[in-house]
Amino acid sequence: QVQLVESGGGLVQAGGSLRLSCAASGRFFSIYAMGWFRQAPGKERELVAAIKWSGSSTYYADSVKGRFAISRDNAKKTGDLRMDSLKAEDTAIYYCAVGNSYQWPGDYWGQGTQVTVSS
Repeated sequence: QVQLVESGGGLVQAGGSLRLSCAASGRFFSIYAMGWFRQAPGKERELVAAIKWSGSSTYYADSVKGRFAISRDNAKKTGDLRMDSLKAEDTAIYYCAVGNSYQWPGDYWGQGTQVTVSS
């Protein structure tokens, strides 16, 4: 079992920045990647960024490329999502997750943190 706890969400004005953090604990034997997902009201959950746990490969959704940056610290079992130039459409609940698939690392989930961008 893996437990994940997010922090760092909040309210920010359009054009501002936020950093989300994820602290993981538990067994990581089958964990291959970490991802940050988001879900806005009335919309499906989408993967916005992913990173391989043991490598440097990263993925970003087109909507966040150039604005978001994902990172992880293997030794500390932590991950961050740096979000710059935030837009109103970035408003959503953001979830940290890990899993054995780089394309959809969603085997274990955090509780989510709200990000609200005011325009």
